[in-house]
Amino acid sequence: MAIPPLVEPIARLSGAEAVRTARQRRLPQLNELGQRRLANARVLVLGAGGLGSPALVYLAAAGVGTIGIVDGDDVEPSNLQRQIVHGQADIGRPKVVSAAESIVRIAPEAVVVQHAERLDTGNAAAIIGGYDVVIDGTDNFPTRFLVNDTCAALGLPLVWASVLRFDAQLSVFWATPPPESGLTGVHLRDLFPTPPKEGEVPNCAEAGVLGALCGQVGSLMATEAIKLIAGIGTPLIGRVLVIDALSGRFTEVPLIGTGIAAAAPNPAENLAATRASAQAAAATPVWPTLTPVELVARLTARADGTDSFVLVDVREADEHAESSIPDAVLLPLGELLTVSGMATLPRDVPLVLHCHLGPRAERAATALDAAGFTGLTLLAGGIVAWDAAVDARTAPGVGSKWGGDAVSGDSTTTAGNRP
Repeated sequence: MAIPPLVEPIARLSGAEAVRTARQRRLPQLNELGQRRLANARVLVLGAGGLGSPALVYLAAAGVGTIGIVDGDDVEPSNLQRQIVHGQADIGRPKVVSAAESIVRIAPEAVVVQHAERLDTGNAAAIIGGYDVVIDGTDNFPTRFLVNDTCAALGLPLVWASVLRFDAQLSVFWATPPPESGLTGVHLRDLFPTPPKEGEVPNCAEAGVLGALCGQVGSLMATEAIKLIAGIGTPLIGRVLVIDALSGRFTEVPLIGTGIAAAAPNPAENLAATRASAQAAAATPVWPTLTPVELVARLTARADGTDSFVLVDVREADEHAESSIPDAVLLPLGELLTVSGMATLPRDVPLVLHCHLGPRAERAATALDAAGFTGLTLLAGGIVAWDAAVDARTAPGVGSKWGGDAVSGDSTTTAGNRP
């Protein structure tokens, strides 16, 4: 069985990401090419709960480029026994916000899309259609069947699992797999034709659930998504993995697809149209930018009292120590994304944001804009552009007040590929 990779690779990994994923890239089945595919992939995780939490953590750690989270709930004390993406300090906060902050702490380059809402028939296609693969960590049958039917209609693979007490099931559904795979389409209705009646099956709140088992299964779900993205291994399509945690037994049950998918006549066209609509709705704003020379002019004007703004460095402390712009306020992205972090920034003066190359500054601007901040500008090219252009020796026309050792091209350790 050969499943082609879901996505094309990006041109190259950044220097920081290459270092962070070095052990994983040594896997001969994955290697550099597979890692670049992961960096270009879009994975949607439905539910930042018991299954979604470990899946999110390991997707971020694996280097998935874009991770979407759908959850309309807030963190509760009873969640923490199994929902490892949240902590005690997150109680009362939206799960999507808490989960997004955890992801950024692990993988600062990841783009996290927060869908702070419940999935329903009105928004399912628009949300799901913007992704390459879906992980279902929801906890109710109506939503599970809605997700399955939407993925089937769009031709998307769905990584599915359920956990109750000490037992779990895991599979991959794909109603219309690639023709060259030779697989018959299979989806949730091949396993369970109809949802059970309300109250027929107990939920975790009633029957209980082992938190460590949620961790096992969520990690396996992330593994299945990675295999699909990179086109490696044998995905759990047409097979249901059954786990009995008490006995320590893993067994496998074959699942034969009916070949009759709940899909539109042409799921590829359906997916293309839905994705175009979803991506247009979620288009990244184009932020105004400054060149390093323009920033020098504004810094000079600020020193003269004719301009007012705050320059914010959203890199990590070790990066800031290696090379920095004079008078920049250090606020790492992971801290900036928190309520307390944003509270340290003024709302009555413009902000100029910068990171190493640009992606982290863009994510900071997106979060600040959503929080009501205005007057946001980015330094084009980040500290790399600053170091190259502002050094008095490489840019003689720039006033030496802003050159010197603090922004010198001698800081070769910062001239890598960190974003």
